[in-house]
Amino acid sequence: MFDNNHHGLGHVAVQAALIEEAPATYFRPPYVGVAGWVGVELSKVDDDQLGALIREAFRLMDAKTSNASKSRTIRPSRPIA
Repeated sequence: MFDNNHHGLGHVAVQAALIEEAPATYFRPPYVGVAGWVGVELSKVDDDQLGALIREAFRLMDAKTSNASKSRTIRPSRPIA
């Protein structure tokens, strides 16, 4: 999952494109699919493909969390002397 219209920005293409491109391999899982998660039918991918999918998902999430943490400004509750 990359982004499922988070904050109404219109980004749903990654999830939808994967599922449309290979519906026998990718699916929208119950409960979490509405939040943008994509399921992978393990019998349809080999170990190398699965590893690549996991690495790419981690890379996307790591970039997203890194950018979010960089944008936060930490302000002390009291002046530092």
